Amino acid sequence: MRDTKRAEKIAFIILLIATVLVITPVALIILMVMIRGLPALGLEFIFGMPREGMRAGGIFPAIMGTVYLILGTAVFSIPLGIMAAVYLNEYAGRNRLTRAIEIAIINLAGVPSIVYGLFGLGLFVTFLGFGASILAGSLTLAVMTLPVIITATREALIAVPRSFREVSFSLGASRWQTVRRVVLPNAIPGILTGTILGLSRAAGETAPILFTVAAFYLPRLPQSVFDQAMALPYHIYVLSTQVPNVSIKIQYGTILVLVGMVFILNVVASIIRARFRKRKTW
Repeated sequence: MRDTKRAEKIAFIILLIATVLVITPVALIILMVMIRGLPALGLEFIFGMPREGMRAGGIFPAIMGTVYLILGTAVFSIPLGIMAAVYLNEYAGRNRLTRAIEIAIINLAGVPSIVYGLFGLGLFVTFLGFGASILAGSLTLAVMTLPVIITATREALIAVPRSFREVSFSLGASRWQTVRRVVLPNAIPGILTGTILGLSRAAGETAPILFTVAAFYLPRLPQSVFDQAMALPYHIYVLSTQVPNVSIKIQYGTILVLVGMVFILNVVASIIRARFRKRKTW
């Protein structure tokens, strides 16, 4: 009995140390960004246009460009990703083809983002003639996000008990009615988790938008989906590497805004997910 308790304490200490080692660097990074970036925050910085070659003024075009890209990515990737996951999990038979598709989806989730950027450049910018635009950038980010959404949605669908489907079928419901009224409502928390993970990754990517949408310096808002746009990840890269004599607080202030946007996105998703989880009876 003593050996069991001693082993439990040792395991608890090891897990605690591992948790601290993971959390500490992240906390230090966030703390450093807040200390150096908070002095830059203000109405002029958030809602102003960049001036003097981005050495002064605000980052409003970059903020709105990021918002447009996130919305565009969501429009193209979420419905397609959920439908693909529903088909693979609820309709497709278990055979070599579906297993190959599943392996391909998992592998695509690990492809470097710069590969997606080159893919978007070749297909959307050049071949389809969209040019460097919000549309091309959103489509590229959507393609990059799809594997994450499909994988997470499938896991959420699998987690719904099989008995739910059997009861629905026994009551005379069709497969589509079962999916729409039983399976999907119970899988929404998991689907939201995967969706937000994918969109959060898309919001912070630089390489894909570098080839497909990002403008170096554009002190105005885009007028259509075929216009270029500034975006926070690329803006941070430009401030850090291409523009000399930029105040350090402007750089870290921009980073803080991007981190804040991703944080707000996750908080909203967590609230929605918590409300759906309360409705569960299993």
